[in-house]
Amino acid sequence: MKEIFKINFRSVLSLVLVAAMVLMFAACGQNPNEGTTEPSTNQQEVQEKSFAFQVVELDGTKKEFTVKYDNENSVGEALVNEGLISGSDSQYGLMVDTVNGQKYTHDDDKVYWAFYIDGEYAMTGVDLTTIEDGKIYCFKAEKA
Repeated sequence: MKEIFKINFRSVLSLVLVAAMVLMFAACGQNPNEGTTEPSTNQQEVQEKSFAFQVVELDGTKKEFTVKYDNENSVGEALVNEGLISGSDSQYGLMVDTVNGQKYTHDDDKVYWAFYIDGEYAMTGVDLTTIEDGKIYCFKAEKA
């Protein structure tokens, strides 16, 4: 009789453990945010952000771009990463000489790229300008 009790006790214990494991794995497969309207706090989700960028050539032709970014800290960093601007570093920051593939140098061409924010001449360099929602950033070719 003791032998039967040990077998039954072990069988019952095994069944309880198996049932607990099944419930545990079933619970792990559920999305904890399922059925809620709260935004997900998953850090792997990247929220795509963008800003408007315009290029005005010397002849007045305008090209408009939507620049997508995620972790950039400045307008300049985002534009460089998109391949829309390039230049050289100086004591004043990035000296932009090429915008959308068009290169101008003040010394040779007597033309330069001027940086504007919402139609106003920028008071900061492009690499020091923090991206702000709703702003329109622009480079215009201007004669010196």
